Amino acid sequence: QVQLVESGGGLVQPGGSLRLSCSVVGSRISIFTMGWYRQAPGKQRELVADITSGGTINYADSVKGRFTITRDNAENSVYLQMYSLKPEDTAVYFCNARHEAINSDYPRFGYWGQGTQVTVSS
Repeated sequence: QVQLVESGGGLVQPGGSLRLSCSVVGSRISIFTMGWYRQAPGKQRELVADITSGGTINYADSVKGRFTITRDNAENSVYLQMYSLKPEDTAVYFCNARHEAINSDYPRFGYWGQGTQVTVSS
C-alpha cells in the first residue's frame, strides 16, 4: 500500500532552481530512509542525496553545495532544493523510501516514485 507522490520537476534555465517534493503515502508507523536518485538517458541510476530518519545526510559529490535535502518526519516527506542547476543535472529524478527496520515483507530496494523530469536548458 505504500506509494510515493512526487512533484516539482520541470524545465529550468542553467543557474536556476527547482524544489522537488515527495511524500510517503500508506504508512504512519514505519520509519524510512528517504532520498533522491536520478537517471539520465543511457546512464545508470545514481544516488543524488538521501537522509535517514535521524537526519544523517549523504550527497553525491556532483551536487554537494548546490542541493539541499530535507525532510519532515511528521509527514514522511522529503524535499530536494536544487539551485545553481547545470545542464548535467538533467535527468529523471526518482524519490525513494526504504524501511529502516528489517522485515522480509519489505522490498529490498524500497519504494519508488514514478519519476519527475528535470530539464536544465536554455
